[in-house]
Amino acid sequence: MTPPEAPEDGKNQPGDKPPAASVCAPETLTILKNRSDFLKAARARRQGTSSMMVQARKRASDEATGIRVGFTCSKKVGNAVARNRAKRRLREVARAVLPAHGLDGWDYVLIGRADVTAARPFDSLLDDFRYALRKLHNAQK
Repeated sequence: MTPPEAPEDGKNQPGDKPPAASVCAPETLTILKNRSDFLKAARARRQGTSSMMVQARKRASDEATGIRVGFTCSKKVGNAVARNRAKRRLREVARAVLPAHGLDGWDYVLIGRADVTAARPFDSLLDDFRYALRKLHNAQK
């Protein structure tokens, strides 16, 4: 069976794909990918909540600008499906909260917890992350 042909009006050509949706707005959040950045955040401040662990580090002035965020889940969270679900939820939490509550020049790493991150109500995840940010930034002053 062959797929149907695209319309002849020229607006939708075969093979055209819509642009991929970005997880984070590119001008505000950058995703951490290097192990060294995760290790630097691990040596900095941390705040645990019932649904996640948040590590935060104020970068030196000569490092990258903007808010950077990373996500991780260990095998304690579960199999690959459970880990990916937990990370997807953490990415959405960061996308929703960090532009308003994150500080420029900081790195944040969100670590999922076993059986909790994937199952906790989303509003509670948002509240937990806001609480962790408030504690981390108040400890700085």
